[in-house]
Amino acid sequence: MKDVDRRIVAISVPAFAALVSEPLMLVADTAIVGHLGRAELAGLAAASTVLTTVVGLCIFLAYGSTATVARYQGAGDDRRALESAVGGVWLAALLGVALTAVLALAARPLATALSSSAEVADLAHEYLVVAAASVPAMLLVLAATGALRGLLDLRTPLVAMIVANLVNVVLTVTFVYGMGAGLAGAALGLVLAQWLAAIWLCGIVVRRARAQQASVAPRLAEVITAATDGVPLLVRTLTLRASLVLATVVAASLGDAPLAAHQIATTVVSLLAFALDALAIAGQTLTGRTLGASDAAGTRALTRRMIGWGVGAGALFGLVLAAASPLVARGFTSDEAVLSTVVPTLLVVAAIQPLSGLVFVLDGVLIGAGDGVFLAWAGLVVLALYAPAALVVGWLGVSFTWLWLAYGLFIAARGATLWWRQRGEAWMVLGSAR
Repeated sequence: MKDVDRRIVAISVPAFAALVSEPLMLVADTAIVGHLGRAELAGLAAASTVLTTVVGLCIFLAYGSTATVARYQGAGDDRRALESAVGGVWLAALLGVALTAVLALAARPLATALSSSAEVADLAHEYLVVAAASVPAMLLVLAATGALRGLLDLRTPLVAMIVANLVNVVLTVTFVYGMGAGLAGAALGLVLAQWLAAIWLCGIVVRRARAQQASVAPRLAEVITAATDGVPLLVRTLTLRASLVLATVVAASLGDAPLAAHQIATTVVSLLAFALDALAIAGQTLTGRTLGASDAAGTRALTRRMIGWGVGAGALFGLVLAAASPLVARGFTSDEAVLSTVVPTLLVVAAIQPLSGLVFVLDGVLIGAGDGVFLAWAGLVVLALYAPAALVVGWLGVSFTWLWLAYGLFIAARGATLWWRQRGEAWMVLGSAR
């Protein structure tokens, strides 16, 4: 077990730092914009929901690439691993261009639908129009990072994202306060920082592919394979993002203060989620390798150990958040109405974290096994349970905290489906082919 623990730590620690650095861009933007005023913070809430949903739906670019590359590596086929990685990068580029066009055209109606007032809608639209240019870069970062994780290179994504975060903070402060550019300035800082990371990471993938004599030209077969493999994970992610969008819509119906509080709570949850996802990345990578090497016993032992790590990490994060919730809230806003709304919500989020840890690691294990079809169907079932609970909160107009209690139901349902699946054998497909 010590050897398994060492491998988990060796992947999780740098993955944690790299993953946390991504939501830290949103944390920085929220902290910077939050002190401009309630309307600006609410506008960022609406706009960031759209942007993170668009990009979040494409997380399969990272997850699918990690699982595929790791499985080929476990089977000893390095050239095939790099060819699949390059195919994922080309798919990301194509999707990024298409989604940028769609987002730019739909920015106004999307901002209006998710905003609590006309002023907030104008601010959200201002942010989205500029931020749309960051979408191709974000997708390229996902695909390249996933490939490098599958190759057990966790250092390169970490360094790239740390640098990108520092650049984002400097540029955003300069544009927002130094130049008075408001939300558009915050969006421009994000665009430039993301493109820096994209060029950096894709360059590394291309160089490694050439070293293995793998083609870096667009190959239709590889792009189609990457897209086909990603469909079940896209559905799975769609159910997760739909729950977050629905929560934002309900929060907006409750008023400006609940919507602003929702932005803070969502930012904190995203930070914790990316932290727990570091363990999921270890699950994806190690599961892909053990199954690729046809090691069923090792896969089962790894899964048991990952469960312990997930629950333990979630409990630790929950305790820290519960103790620090008032300070965390004041780090984002000084508005008393928002503070009184968000602090109880953060306590609910803290209580959910041990179960969230279980959900994340089992999700990672099953993604690493290529069990995307099950994850898609399970996601649809869980969303069907959560949606009525969230809508009832908005319909009754009760306390905003109840919306996050409904989120706890969502996490519990996910945990139940994933636990049931991992107890069986159907997901443990051995060899290089999933």
